[in-house]
Amino acid sequence: MKQSKASTATIARPRPPTKAAANKASAKKASAKKPSAKKDAPGAEERTRMKRSDYEDELEKLHVELVKLQQWVTAKGLKVCVVFEGRDTAGKGGTIKAITERVSARVFRVVALPAPTERERSQMYIQRYVRYLPAAGEVVIFDRSWYNRAGVERVMGFADEATVHTFLQIAPLMEKAIVKSGVILLKYWLEVSEEEQGRRLKERANDGRKIWKLTPMDLKSYSRWYDYSRARDDMFAATDTPHAPWYVARTDDKRRGRLNIIQHLLDHVPYEAIPRKKVKFPKRQKRGGYTPLDHPYKFVDERY
Repeated sequence: MKQSKASTATIARPRPPTKAAANKASAKKASAKKPSAKKDAPGAEERTRMKRSDYEDELEKLHVELVKLQQWVTAKGLKVCVVFEGRDTAGKGGTIKAITERVSARVFRVVALPAPTERERSQMYIQRYVRYLPAAGEVVIFDRSWYNRAGVERVMGFADEATVHTFLQIAPLMEKAIVKSGVILLKYWLEVSEEEQGRRLKERANDGRKIWKLTPMDLKSYSRWYDYSRARDDMFAATDTPHAPWYVARTDDKRRGRLNIIQHLLDHVPYEAIPRKKVKFPKRQKRGGYTPLDHPYKFVDERY
């Protein structure tokens, strides 16, 4: 007796998928689980992480250029002010270290102010920052700046809305005065995604080298992502001006972010390589009558 077509269809078993089809399905499933880039982050998109070897090769080249910039700044008396802002874990500290590790601390000065003292609280707000602005031959880097008022102070309730509004009105005028005085002012906002920020904060909690970076303020800010987003948006709307624009750097990939910022800095501070004479070392003096001191030196233990 012949089976009906309907009966045959009911008991028919599907063929096992081919290896290629299985791989395709697996990749599709993994892609579905992968979090998408948040629209909240300006210009957010998935990018391949840069290899350490490639990063170090490029950074070495940029360090050479930063030394040339340093020599030009000191020779020509340039005044450069660089402001770094961004959410917690965005990479401000690492970027500043990458900029300054091969140049002189006497020329590249880093300003990272603690909480204001009682006296400073009684002063005009911007007063404590103005004193650190560069003189001729200096590059001053602010690791957070006067924009604390528009960011952390606003979100955490240290400054009321009226105070913040006043600051956002005054900041562009103050920056115009800074630029008019001959200072090259560069303002960088480091943008990190919500997922990457969460990963970095959790990494700090489990790394003995980074635990000091995880403060109660960081934990509070972690829960207020969109409050910071609104504060950032208001800050950009009020202070992204032709004379002192904001430059946004994506820093989910810290290595790419650092290199992009350093290259941008070099592009926006005019400089030239100063010709140097070929280095010729003089001959060392002869021993003469020198006799080494017979002294019980206390040497550091050589454990490595």
